[in-house]
Amino acid sequence: MTSSAAMPSVPRRQVVRLFLCGDVMLGRGIDQVLPHPCDPGLHENYVRSALEYVDLAESANGPIVRPVYNRYVWGAALEELRRARPDARIINLETSITRSDDHEPKGINYRMSPENAATLAAAGIDCCVLANNHVLDWGRAGLLETVRTLQHLHIKSAGAGRNLDEASAPAILPLADKGRVLVYSLASPTSGTPRHWAAQPDAAGINFIADLSEATTARVVDRLLRERQPGDLTVVSLHWGPNWGYAIPDEQRRFAHALVDCAGVSIVHGHSSHHAKAVEVHRDHLILYGCGDFLNDYEGILGYEHYRGDLAVMYFADIDAANGALLGLDMIPLQVRQFRLVHPPQPDIAWLHQTLDRESGKFGTRVIATARGSLSVRVDSPPPG
Repeated sequence: MTSSAAMPSVPRRQVVRLFLCGDVMLGRGIDQVLPHPCDPGLHENYVRSALEYVDLAESANGPIVRPVYNRYVWGAALEELRRARPDARIINLETSITRSDDHEPKGINYRMSPENAATLAAAGIDCCVLANNHVLDWGRAGLLETVRTLQHLHIKSAGAGRNLDEASAPAILPLADKGRVLVYSLASPTSGTPRHWAAQPDAAGINFIADLSEATTARVVDRLLRERQPGDLTVVSLHWGPNWGYAIPDEQRRFAHALVDCAGVSIVHGHSSHHAKAVEVHRDHLILYGCGDFLNDYEGILGYEHYRGDLAVMYFADIDAANGALLGLDMIPLQVRQFRLVHPPQPDIAWLHQTLDRESGKFGTRVIATARGSLSVRVDSPPPG
């Protein structure tokens, strides 16, 4: 037997594990059951008080003992986070953190109180991406209070700021001896994001891209290449597309592929759809076209039930720190009940498995069930494009 001293030295692969999810909507009903709610008054056509969303949820799934504690809403997700021990936790925060009354007349407005924002710290969130269609629901004053509150909680943010430079800058997440993760956040008008929310050189707003054209792609790629340093991993988080439906437009796929091919982006993190959509592994890099809602106050609201928007997914991606390639993806199905994440019953997990496998299979990526009840991916021969 050859002694260990004679064995060739093999460098140990460094793995970066990232947690990502879709839309975290802590406003309206959820804010009302937390310890320090905002005024419940709303400016919607059919619902005038956020407390009505609490009533709907309780009618559907039973009473919620109020006030709940800050960790309550995360429920089963907390144990999954403890088990997975990700290096960074990244969410799309689709709620303004403010007591501003300067509402945008757009029909639906999400806000939570700054005092209730401790809920984010309770889950150890490292980064909130903010370029979406709700972060300015309560005006630019509300946006700036959101950014200040996150800073106070030592949570990084990307995609919004006091001016264009701040809004387009990445959140930089240092990972001790594993380098850095740069998180960029962009919003497209296809998600319902108002164009006038775009940040300007001298005005607050979000990192808005008007389209996914070749010219826009080239500008985004150029910025990523200029700001990336050796050893950096890059996540580009995109709020794009409608709330419902599984279709992936060709322009989205071309844009995502270009981010990987031309800028070496490790993960394209898409969201806006209220349900999970296809996963693609393109040249060993991860593309999540739509992560679905993660937390919301939609219980008891009728319509689009066949999409199963009540099912949420935790995405744990293992990335090779040396080249940004995907080494593994663990997807944990969860479900929202009484404004809290719980483990869904097996038939619901099977439905989600079948749906994600069907949609991801169109791009040569197969979703498989694991022994512990989670979902993973396998790459077959991908279609051209």
